[in-house]
Amino acid sequence: MKKKLIGAAVTAAISATAPSLAVATTNISAGVWANYRYNPDSELDQDTAGDMGNESLILYGDHAQEDGPWRFSTEVRFGPGSFSDPDNNSTGSYTAIHKLWVGRNISENWDMKIGKSQVPFGWKTVNFWPGDVLLGGYGDQMDVGARFTGKVSGLDVAVAYYHQDDWGDTSTDTIDDNGHWGTSETYRKIKTGVADVSYTLSHENGSSEFGISAQAGRLEDLENNCTANSCSARDNGSHNAFAAYYEGQHGPFTAKAQAVQIERDIPNDTVDVENTRYALQGGYTVGNWFGYIDATAASADTQGSDVDTVYGVAPGVRYDYGPGWFYVEYLNQDGFIGTEGQVTEGDFEAYYVTMDYYF
Repeated sequence: MKKKLIGAAVTAAISATAPSLAVATTNISAGVWANYRYNPDSELDQDTAGDMGNESLILYGDHAQEDGPWRFSTEVRFGPGSFSDPDNNSTGSYTAIHKLWVGRNISENWDMKIGKSQVPFGWKTVNFWPGDVLLGGYGDQMDVGARFTGKVSGLDVAVAYYHQDDWGDTSTDTIDDNGHWGTSETYRKIKTGVADVSYTLSHENGSSEFGISAQAGRLEDLENNCTANSCSARDNGSHNAFAAYYEGQHGPFTAKAQAVQIERDIPNDTVDVENTRYALQGGYTVGNWFGYIDATAASADTQGSDVDTVYGVAPGVRYDYGPGWFYVEYLNQDGFIGTEGQVTEGDFEAYYVTMDYYF
């Protein structure tokens, strides 16, 4: 889920005694969202006609020097709809820091962000509530580290080092793409390098972008704790992934395609997890309306796995009513991505109606 701050922001000019903060702009804003969900396979939903929940309050803060290179951005969420997991995050509640970074313009072409920022890997699904579906683990990820973006010979380049996937020493919360990088009692992603390179061709009615992404790092064993003098008992693992993707804008049409190859050496597991993910996205805009579909598939390549290729589809429509959006979405899938990144079989179907408001 990718929510850009809209609506009125409270803007104030701030004067400070420090010369580097003599003139600055601060924007403070907030938002709320909640949704209705109906699962036709649930006896409870058949009896109650679904439920309304996943409520969340979101606070946004942005600061930029008007006469300097530094800036700051954060997003803090509260409530069950925060896309956070109390059992595996750093707060133990539904309160979560989705984004928190300090940024600086290094040069005319290069920018730096330090803190929790979006991992530059492939593209993200456009739907709100169904989420990343079978891209799970490689969709909308927010990790903690340093990210650099810039241009080299007409190419858009991003390189990053993420020391860990969330705050604290056991959290695996990547928000919004959760539940695919271990748990606080098994393993988590650490010391990960990421690189993304893309080239954009512009034309009269839009643009076409072609890109590749790669990431590799360690998986920290959380089952075997370090003793006072040694961590030698830990069976740390590793992970790597490669993506090739396309993003196009052609008048009112949008189109995206992506293939991702992943491999993980899971701590305390003798079999490496391997699979390939595929994703297609299409959209069409008419006035304030935007219709879209996210289609994903996952093929299990893990030794010994007898899981067939699984599929997931999430069509929807979004309406911009001014201070927010109104969404009607549907999700149908015959497989899942587990905490180890493994492809599994299983059916799930649901309808979602979501509304958000920003102020």
